[in-house]
Amino acid sequence: MIPVKRLCLSAILLVAAAMPAYAHVGIGPTSSLMAGFTHPLSGLDHMTVMLTVGLWAALKGGKAIWAWPAAFVGIMLAGAALGMAHVPLPFVEPGILASVVALGLLVALAVDLPVSAGVAIIGLFALFHGHAHGTEVPGNAGGLEYMAGFAIATVLLHAIGIAAGLGLGMRFRGVARIVGAACAAIGVGLVFGVV
Repeated sequence: MIPVKRLCLSAILLVAAAMPAYAHVGIGPTSSLMAGFTHPLSGLDHMTVMLTVGLWAALKGGKAIWAWPAAFVGIMLAGAALGMAHVPLPFVEPGILASVVALGLLVALAVDLPVSAGVAIIGLFALFHGHAHGTEVPGNAGGLEYMAGFAIATVLLHAIGIAAGLGLGMRFRGVARIVGAACAAIGVGLVFGVV
């Protein structure tokens, strides 16, 4: 088992090393599995959302540990399909920025919602994230490889958030809440263009 301190330090280093996403609509390579895999690691908006989904799921426990990340990945891929099909979706970029702030606050406040309500919130944000990336990929096998890579990386980031949350346990619940507050602050910084 990975020591909790090492896992938390690794997650912090990943977030600190991330650059602003510049990830939406037409920016960067979008035709390979590796490009898709590295994409969520390329920006603070992606890193914070993926990690906080996992962290919030761990704080909730029970079915949320698998249901919330699964909902995010599944609905993200559905949103990507809509984007690839050029189906318009309003407020994509504001929705993505709102997801960073809102999910950070849900963790910071340790909001305890029913699993179905969490699925609905996470699903809405996942739709925006997926749509943004679907609009930038070509409608061919390369685009599908990109989305597969993005989905794999998303699952891994969710798993890091879950592992950190479970590793911290009830004794260190306050640390998880501080991480959530930091994620919300990053979101506010992204909204105002200071991060």
